[in-house]
Amino acid sequence: MERLRTPPPQPASAPDAPSPPTPEVTRRIEESRLRAKAIRDQRDAERRASGIAAEPRTSSGLIATDDIQLAGPAAAAGRKRPHTAISRARAEVPATNRDASRTAQQQVKEGGGAGGNGGELRPMSKKFTNYVDYNFSTMTDTKGGFLSMEDDPWNKSMSTGSGGPGPGPGGEPKPAHMTAAEWERMQLIKKLQRTKTGPFEPGLSELADEKTRKRCRECRSVEVDFVWEEVFGCAVCGRCKEKFPEKYSLLTKTECKEDYLLTDPELKDPELLPHLNKPNPHKSHWHDMMLFLRYQVEEYAFKQKWGSIEALDAEFEKRETDKKRRKEAKFKEKLLDLKRKTRTDAFRRNNAKSGIGAAATKFGDAIGGGGSMFMNGEDG
Repeated sequence: MERLRTPPPQPASAPDAPSPPTPEVTRRIEESRLRAKAIRDQRDAERRASGIAAEPRTSSGLIATDDIQLAGPAAAAGRKRPHTAISRARAEVPATNRDASRTAQQQVKEGGGAGGNGGELRPMSKKFTNYVDYNFSTMTDTKGGFLSMEDDPWNKSMSTGSGGPGPGPGGEPKPAHMTAAEWERMQLIKKLQRTKTGPFEPGLSELADEKTRKRCRECRSVEVDFVWEEVFGCAVCGRCKEKFPEKYSLLTKTECKEDYLLTDPELKDPELLPHLNKPNPHKSHWHDMMLFLRYQVEEYAFKQKWGSIEALDAEFEKRETDKKRRKEAKFKEKLLDLKRKTRTDAFRRNNAKSGIGAAATKFGDAIGGGGSMFMNGEDG
C-alpha cells in the first residue's frame, strides 16, 4: 500500500489585476474632458469681453481656493498661505493640549495656562481622572517598612549584630555619640589596620636601619607578609610560602587535633600557638576558622608535648588500638543482648507449641493438677 503524503503547499494566488478600460470607455472619457475644456474656454472669453479679470490658475488649470494655495508668480494675486496657517497661535491650540515646552509659571503669566486651570496639567481623558501627581521632593524613605536605628536609637537590640552598627569583630559595641555611618567608617579603618592594607600597608623605606629592617627568614627579602609577621611572628615572603609548603602551610583546628593529638585548651592559647581567624568558607554564619602555622604546630608537638616523632606515633597507635578495642567490646555487648532477646523469644515459641504457654494463661492452672476445683469453686 502506498504511503499517503502531504501535498506541497500551493502558492498563494495573486489578486486579479484590474482590467484595462476598453477603447469605448477611453473614447468617452476623452470626449468629456474636451467638452469640459471647451466650456471653460468659452466662459473665460465671455469674462474677458465683459472686462472681468480672469481668476489665477495653477499650471494644471485649477482655480485657487482655501484648500489650494498657489506658489510662484500666481502668488502675487494674494492667495499665498497666511502665517497663521503654519504658526502655533495660542488661539488655535486646543484647551485640552498640555504644552510641556513651557513651565507652569509661564502658563500662569499667559492667562492661566492651557484650559485656564492656573498652570495645572489636567488629564486628557476620563480614564486618567484618578491620576495622582506625587511630589518626590517631599517623600520620606521609610526603609521598606523595616525598623532602623533612626526610628528607635535607644533600642539596644537593634545595636547588636555583625551586619549592622553593633559590635565589631572584637565585640565592642557602638558608642552612643556616634552615628551608624561614623561607626561603619571606624570599623573599616580598623579592618585596614588589621590586614595591613590600603594606607596602613608598611612601606619599604630605604632610609630604615639595616639592623631593624625585617627580612624574610628564607631568602632575606624585604617583601615580607606583614599579616603573618604580626599574627604568627614569622617574617616570610609570599614566594617562600609557596616554595616551602611543608613549613609554611596552614593547618585547621581539626587537623591539629587529629594529626598531632593536641587539645582545645592548647589550641586556644594564643601565646602557646598563635592562630589566624578567617571566615568559614562552608557557611558564613558558622564560627571563623582557626588556622595554625605548620612548623609552629610541629615544633610544639614534637619537642614540647610528645618529645619526638616516634613518641607521637606510639601514642597515635595506642589510641587507635584503644578505639578499636572499645568498638569491639561495644559490638560484643550488643551481640550478647541480641542473643538474650532471641533465646527468650525461642523459649516462648516452644512453650506455645507444646501447649504449656496456653494453659498458663489461666489463673490457678499450675496448682493442684490443673486447678479444676479452683476454677469450679469446689472444696476438696
